[in-house]
Amino acid sequence: MNDQSNTPQPADPLTDVPQTVSVAQGKGWGHTWERLVRLGLGEVALRIGTGLASITLILLVVWVMGNFYLKGMVNGSSQGAALAAGLPTATAEPAAPKLAELVAVAPQEAISRQAQLHTILPTRPRFDVTLYEVQKGDALFTIAEKFSLKPETLLFGNFDALRDSPHSLRPGQKLNILPVDGTYHKWAAGEGLNGVAKYYGVKPEDIINYPGNHLDPNTIGDLNKPNIEPGTMLIVPGGKRAFASWSVPIVTRKNPAAAKVIGAGFCGVIKDGPVGNGTFIWPGTQKFLSGTDYLPQANHPAIDIAAGLGTAIYAVDSGVVVYSGWNDWGYGNLLIIDHGNGWQSIYGHLFQVNVSCGQGVTQGQVVALAGSTGNSTGPHLHFELQSEIYGKVNPKLFLIK
Repeated sequence: MNDQSNTPQPADPLTDVPQTVSVAQGKGWGHTWERLVRLGLGEVALRIGTGLASITLILLVVWVMGNFYLKGMVNGSSQGAALAAGLPTATAEPAAPKLAELVAVAPQEAISRQAQLHTILPTRPRFDVTLYEVQKGDALFTIAEKFSLKPETLLFGNFDALRDSPHSLRPGQKLNILPVDGTYHKWAAGEGLNGVAKYYGVKPEDIINYPGNHLDPNTIGDLNKPNIEPGTMLIVPGGKRAFASWSVPIVTRKNPAAAKVIGAGFCGVIKDGPVGNGTFIWPGTQKFLSGTDYLPQANHPAIDIAAGLGTAIYAVDSGVVVYSGWNDWGYGNLLIIDHGNGWQSIYGHLFQVNVSCGQGVTQGQVVALAGSTGNSTGPHLHFELQSEIYGKVNPKLFLIK
């Protein structure tokens, strides 16, 4: 009898061999990793392995995209349906309208645009005085507007030519046009900048520092005795002064001799006459102005009413004549009527005066004919209205057309 306990058993081909191989493989990878770790290469190996895995994943994605999605195998049914659908029908373009049709429907009063052959440049500042030749039809305020100045600046800059009177304007005159509003001063020997500046209501620095005067602050010296050559013309920006008075004074029937200094038309003793009712009618046939408006700031406390040569001039209210004749201050033939209630009316540049000193007149009576005598640029009526209480007023506020 054989003892089989010590006899080796044959290996099971289904169980024993795989188990031996699996254990050997596990021991092999573990042994390898352990050796790498001991050598200090574990972290490097891990990074290399991670990089290789990432590259493998990317290549896999590229392969899938190239073989399935881009070849139309993904969503193939939707793509096929889209291709099978009919294309949209093209929209027909309307034909452009003909020129004749556009003309027919165009507005009859359209705004046209004209070609501009020049470019308008902004106004550049001036610092020096320029000359302007007075043209026919010019007036003080129109010239002032042309140069963006106040009318009084023209008077202040041209005393020798205009004598502070707007009616002294004549065609052909050469006027100084100041670059700014102010006055024009001719320097005289012995003057001081402090005194000149005070007279015009400005500071010495305003005169010294103005570029058009060409003064050097470093060499001007003592302000009371400055180094300025006599005869030098200086611009005084913002400067003002009192006008030389050429306007007629208040003349009443009680004191007609007050007008003796203004010309030969003054009247002597006057007896009582008609008294006005305090309302004033328009003194001429024309109901608009033809010259300078009421500008007391430009020494023109009157209105210039349009009137043809020889046309009738009417008394604005009843009263008595207190001046009738020539005036030496630029009015030419002048008529003054005292209305007995504190008011006087003044009519200047007359061609003819039809009433005489002391004569009583009634409202609306023809008292003179319009003309262009004295300082006048053409036929018109220079008309003033003044009160013993209010002085010279704007006639347009009181006249009834």
